[in-house]
Amino acid sequence: MTDSRKAAIGDAGSVLTAFEPAFLRLFPEGASLQALWQQGKWTEGPSYLPLTQSLIFSDIPNDRQMLYSELSGAVHVWRGGQRHFVNGTVPDAAGGVLLCEHGTRSLTRLSPDGKRQILADRFEGRRLNSPNDVVEHRDGSIWFTDPTYGIEFPDQGNPGEQEQEGSFVYRYDPKTTRLSAVIRDCAYPNGLAFSPDGTRLYVADSGGSRSPGNQRHIRVFDLDSDGQLSGGKIFAHCPNGVFDGFRVDLSGRLWASARDGVYVLSALGDVMGRIATPQTVSNLCFGGPRRDKLYITATTSLLAIDLAQPA
Repeated sequence: MTDSRKAAIGDAGSVLTAFEPAFLRLFPEGASLQALWQQGKWTEGPSYLPLTQSLIFSDIPNDRQMLYSELSGAVHVWRGGQRHFVNGTVPDAAGGVLLCEHGTRSLTRLSPDGKRQILADRFEGRRLNSPNDVVEHRDGSIWFTDPTYGIEFPDQGNPGEQEQEGSFVYRYDPKTTRLSAVIRDCAYPNGLAFSPDGTRLYVADSGGSRSPGNQRHIRVFDLDSDGQLSGGKIFAHCPNGVFDGFRVDLSGRLWASARDGVYVLSALGDVMGRIATPQTVSNLCFGGPRRDKLYITATTSLLAIDLAQPA
């Protein structure tokens, strides 16, 4: 167990940059960015577990998932050492946790009693690339991205050959166990999230300099009642670096990771402001008993900042 004594990185004046006045109203007066833990190599996959008031997050190169307790302030290893190289995670409606495992090239689920189940590891008979991030829709379907990071980079997974024709976004139906490739035209699909009413799907494409299209944007798709997608226009371009993980708050704003911090985007795609961080941000999630805290995974660190209202 490690002590996670909070270290203030900066107060609101040095951390928050507003491009719209409404941005500053998202934070309480005097809000500061806190470093809760700084002993990782590349932190990712944060998810808040409200029943235990704790946060799990990944330290991918060290092949471990960590747990931060809001009650004690301590951080300890939650699980790891099995070459799963877990990236994105999300709690599901049944009390389990969905996991994207680079190392096994699969989408898995941990039940409340800790049993692990592989939900999907192949599409049309061929192995997936390396599932990256995952969300659950209100209808129970599970959606995840599958770029090739885990089979490209030795510190992100287990290198291997790409068997799929591309990097797709998938929809998994737990009732039928059917896996469908619902988006096929992304270079490196990464973070994804639904709008509060479940009628829009946002997907980050972080191809950047790795791909001919230099994709550095988030796209938005319309989702109908039958689970069919349409649209796919660019919602926002990343101001610095590439978009990675992101979340959508209760008002439809997107909180998105970037090279120099977290950018908050309006429901129309306009940049409202930035939370500056000392390291590149990979992902984030909302937490706290009232969902009024933002947790940020940034390179070696787990960071946090208070919010003025539930997100």
